[in-house]
Amino acid sequence: MERSVSARLAFRTTAHTKVAMAIAAARNSGYSSFEESLSVTAGGADVPLTEVSDHHGGRFHYMEFDEPTEVAVEYTATVAGRAVPEVAELADRIRYVRPSRYAESDRLLPTAYAEFGGIHGAALLHAVRDWVNGELRYISGSSRGTDGAVETLLSRRGVCRDFAHLAIALLRSKDIPARLAAVYAPGLSPMDFHAVAEAYVDGAWHVIDPTGLAPRESMLRITAGRDSSDTAFLSTVGGSLTLTQLRVTAVVNGGLPVEDPSRLVALG
Repeated sequence: MERSVSARLAFRTTAHTKVAMAIAAARNSGYSSFEESLSVTAGGADVPLTEVSDHHGGRFHYMEFDEPTEVAVEYTATVAGRAVPEVAELADRIRYVRPSRYAESDRLLPTAYAEFGGIHGAALLHAVRDWVNGELRYISGSSRGTDGAVETLLSRRGVCRDFAHLAIALLRSKDIPARLAAVYAPGLSPMDFHAVAEAYVDGAWHVIDPTGLAPRESMLRITAGRDSSDTAFLSTVGGSLTLTQLRVTAVVNGGLPVEDPSRLVALG
């Protein structure tokens, strides 16, 4: 499988702003080819970048701006092949079963046991995916950046990150390690960066997408972490910025695979 993705961003910074950006596809030794380009300019001049390795093959690109400026970002990648499945370290299996900022599994423990008390393993993944898909409505712009899984359940609506956070929290409540993955998702409409859940069962990580908006098999990982606080595509670690443009593309060269929600799929 060959996937071609791109992202174009523009943002305006204040003085003394430091930015961490996560838009580059994660690297994996299983890919037969991996070609990418990244350009960041401010006032027509190239911006110095520092690449920082993150968990699960993800990468941040860090940059600093002493003066207020307009920044333009262009990223493209073409990736062929399938990722080698990741070995789940014990530290990950501990980290991803704990409650986190946006996946409050401790607060949703009664809900998880009421809805899925006798369900375990792969069957639990499918049950949680179907339940979240049926209980929530996907409405663009309906949630706030501060909303976690509990608020999403109460409001019964959200966007992809909200669907993923609720699924992650419910799975963790049942002692299933689960994390959020930011991905490029060919077939997604409207096109954007996409968020899905990954859960560890039967000795492997499997991706579930409660929105059902794109085939999982063609998704391409950007990064992964406890929740969206670890996977934001653009964040400041000093100062502030205003995003003025965002355009994302993702296609499969040769046609989209057919999505079957009942299958176990590894993010590749």
